[in-house]
Amino acid sequence: MTVTLLGAAEIRALAAELDVTPTKKWGQNFVVDANTVRKIVHLARVADADRVVEIGPGLGSLTLAILETGATVTAVEIDRRLAQRLPQTAADHGVREGALDVIPEDALRVTELPAQPEVLVANLPYNVSVPVLLHFLETFPHLQRGVVMVQAEVGERLAAPPGSKTYGAPSAKAAWWGSWRLAGTVSRQVFWPVPNVDSVLVAFERHEQPLAGEDERRRTFAIVDAAFQQRRKMLRQALATLMGGSAAQASAVLEAAGVAPTARGEELSIDQFLGIARAADR
Repeated sequence: MTVTLLGAAEIRALAAELDVTPTKKWGQNFVVDANTVRKIVHLARVADADRVVEIGPGLGSLTLAILETGATVTAVEIDRRLAQRLPQTAADHGVREGALDVIPEDALRVTELPAQPEVLVANLPYNVSVPVLLHFLETFPHLQRGVVMVQAEVGERLAAPPGSKTYGAPSAKAAWWGSWRLAGTVSRQVFWPVPNVDSVLVAFERHEQPLAGEDERRRTFAIVDAAFQQRRKMLRQALATLMGGSAAQASAVLEAAGVAPTARGEELSIDQFLGIARAADR
């Protein structure tokens, strides 16, 4: 049996049946365009037999597009009404039994998944998109690639290289896990309700090998946070408290790491931040 997708009228009917009014609290803007969800699945290179985790499936428009490929899906949905309805929607649209697992939880609290998905696909609410992505990459090392739809401003930060205006702590932390790129723009008109922000698609590929272990990651992220809390300050000032309390001590660590004490956080790659963490630990 062929899997069929949701249309705009059916999405509205499902919402009415469940008495669901899309909420700003959970960033709910449902995708009502079949071409858009298929584009996301194509960009994520989802294929038959892939194991996919989807965050925030909502009424299931993107979920069905993933399942259409023959992949299996673990869907994490915070809204229990939507979580309870999704298996029935999948069955009504030709999804084979066992192809969909639904976890009715807050994605930020999920620490176990029934399968070991290697692909992440999601339409993420802008207010939690970066914390959710970092949480999943940290918690599920088997995730190898993915595509997420996020607010344009968030997507530009995730994909920003060092030295660019939008490069910041999210950019550096995301780069710890893999490489990121802007993969396309999304019209506001494909959503219901129509949002008042623009959206983009961001694709990522996890590094083949971790940059370092968990202890070094934590130390590196603390340095990243300190560097960007006061972005206009030179690193010798921004890191002073973290490096013993004085700019002189911070300067010594920075010089040992091969970083100019007068540099600013937005100039540094994640490898350089890791170098500072290692120099501080000597």
